[in-house]
Amino acid sequence: MSWRKIIIFSVLSLGVLAFGFLWFSIFYSNYYGRMMNDEAVNTFQTSLPLMPRGTIPIDGGIETLRRSDPKTLNNPLPMTPAVLEQGRKSYTYYCIQCHGPRLDGRATVGQSFFPLPDNLLDPKVQSQSDGELFYRISLGYKRQPPLYATVSVSDRWAILRYLRALAEERKRS
Repeated sequence: MSWRKIIIFSVLSLGVLAFGFLWFSIFYSNYYGRMMNDEAVNTFQTSLPLMPRGTIPIDGGIETLRRSDPKTLNNPLPMTPAVLEQGRKSYTYYCIQCHGPRLDGRATVGQSFFPLPDNLLDPKVQSQSDGELFYRISLGYKRQPPLYATVSVSDRWAILRYLRALAEERKRS
């Protein structure tokens, strides 16, 4: 046998062995099939741990707000410079992307919505009580997403103080 035939035979033999090993690995071994056994893929096979009684709240927290009459909610924060500054910072962080720096609903993100976000200085918004606005900010309203899990309670009330102060300032000017 010539060297050329030996090399060709060796290469072909190694190729057949490699193909066989790959075939075995994919279809018969658990090496490549492990992902299908992962609990992220087959969550139905995972049993959850038992929760102690009373883990899931059925009253208090956001449920108290859901069951309340928004007109009876009062803003607990005073109209102080510190609260207004907290409201300004929180508005800038959470609200300005949709409602804009002029509170008119014409911000970068807000422009992509139809209808546009509310103009927060509009009389129909300003005529609502702080409780009604807090309720809508917290639980969502139309295109307004619910922010109870994103924005703290004190920040939501501070934002309302900030909005009221800006509305008063605009009326005077």
